[in-house]
Amino acid sequence: MITSTKRQLHRFHPVGLVLGLAFFAWSMSPSLLPRPWYLQGVATGLSFATGYAVGCVLAWIVHRCGVHPDWSAKWRRIGWWTIAGLAVVVVPTFLVLGSWWQQIVRELVGADPNARANYLLVLLLAAALFALLVALVRCTRYLSNRLTAFGGRWVPGSVARLASVVVLAAVVLFFVTGTPYRAVVSRLDDSFAAADHGTKDGIVAPTVPERSGSPASGESFASLGREGRTFVGSGPSGADIAALTGRPAREPVRVYAGRDSGGTVEEIADNVVAELDRTDAWSRAELAVVTTTGRGWVNENLAQGLEFVSGGDSAIASMQYSYLPSPMAFLADRETPQHAGRALFEAVFARWNEMPPDARPRLLVFGESLGSFGGQAAFAGEQDMLARTQGGIWTGTPNFTEQWARITDARDPGSPERLPVVDGGRDVRFVADPTDLARGDQPWGQRRIVYWQHASDPIVWWSPDLILHAPDWLREPLGADVDPGMEWIPFVTFWQVTLDMVFSAAVPPGHGHNYGPDAVDLWAEILQNPAWTDAQTQAVRDHLAGDPE
Repeated sequence: MITSTKRQLHRFHPVGLVLGLAFFAWSMSPSLLPRPWYLQGVATGLSFATGYAVGCVLAWIVHRCGVHPDWSAKWRRIGWWTIAGLAVVVVPTFLVLGSWWQQIVRELVGADPNARANYLLVLLLAAALFALLVALVRCTRYLSNRLTAFGGRWVPGSVARLASVVVLAAVVLFFVTGTPYRAVVSRLDDSFAAADHGTKDGIVAPTVPERSGSPASGESFASLGREGRTFVGSGPSGADIAALTGRPAREPVRVYAGRDSGGTVEEIADNVVAELDRTDAWSRAELAVVTTTGRGWVNENLAQGLEFVSGGDSAIASMQYSYLPSPMAFLADRETPQHAGRALFEAVFARWNEMPPDARPRLLVFGESLGSFGGQAAFAGEQDMLARTQGGIWTGTPNFTEQWARITDARDPGSPERLPVVDGGRDVRFVADPTDLARGDQPWGQRRIVYWQHASDPIVWWSPDLILHAPDWLREPLGADVDPGMEWIPFVTFWQVTLDMVFSAAVPPGHGHNYGPDAVDLWAEILQNPAWTDAQTQAVRDHLAGDPE
């Protein structure tokens, strides 16, 4: 058995193993959010495999440069025993350190501590994942060698090798982006469409005409989708707003159209406008256009914050454009959110623009995550957004959002990437919490756009660039809820932040991708209601904090 184990170990490259151990240790370092042991195991397994691959590539490059060390049997044994000794020291040491660092990260974001003993399982999962990845690579290499041998019968070996790589790459690309991929996405869409017929516990069809799905609505409650039914079946009534704020309030308008409402996103958007016409939403003081995430989710904190601050004199218009949850849509379809964001805003804007300027409601926008990504696609840039809206909140914006990236890159010199100051804060302000609204040396104009993003939100900071480039937000002073020990490490940081995204919302509000009661503070600054008081802000904050999401 010992001989068999030695034989298996000698199938691995020693340089790859050394770099793999280094990546193993680095993978335990803190990142943006705490991770359960199994996600840490995945991050560690991927990091170890990456380190091993980098080591093998470096050794291959050295070999191709003509360097061929001829180690004696004695030195080979010494080398292998050295690697074994390193593993015996590095693995348990960094498992312990990793579990300790995770507790620190949990404290920073206010999460409950977990069982540190579970970190023993990290090693098992990481080893299993590494073994699987190595097996896949060796299988691919075997197929490449067989194809090369076959092609070598008719063409030179180098040409046959290149052809085998091209063929295998084409096969992989076909399965990843071709017909099989589209079939899988279609199947997933159908599966989630079936799940979309369910209704969240406690949600019933509205009875007031100001809501879609009510008896007076042209959109049936059943057609709205699970998230749409939750949206129109939630939120405060006019009486609720009056009771909490101590002043008269109107019944807020919430209109919505589900994916089944039309064959195209343009048809769905037209049905939303029809609901705005039906409810006379154009007579309200505030009209907000909301681009949803994947299956049609709207952040209740943002919606209710607007309704309370406006005294119910508001209308919120939104629609569902997909059956896929946000993570699936993020991976499979980034075009539809942008298409939907443009279609809904343009449909509402066209109708709004026909009204006399002195009779229009204030036109606002908001969206979170994939909704922020899709909603911003309606605008050609910052100036277009400011020209066609009177304010808005973009929350937890994904890093790949073009407009967010342009505005962030154009920040004032000296301001950090995680909280840029743009044009002195004249029109657009970036905040992690309400105290950041005061940042900037220019008076805030009447048209106010807020980008709400937490320093610990991996949705905002994840990017493929993390593989080989250190971002500004990791070179600058970190946010208060990010471990000061977090540093950029090639490849490793990418895997860490990727795994951080999985449960990015499963942390207390104010951290990660959980955007909560602070929404009311932001709306109070945007709407500038002269009758609104700090006491009312606190009352609404307390109310939102007590509401289950």
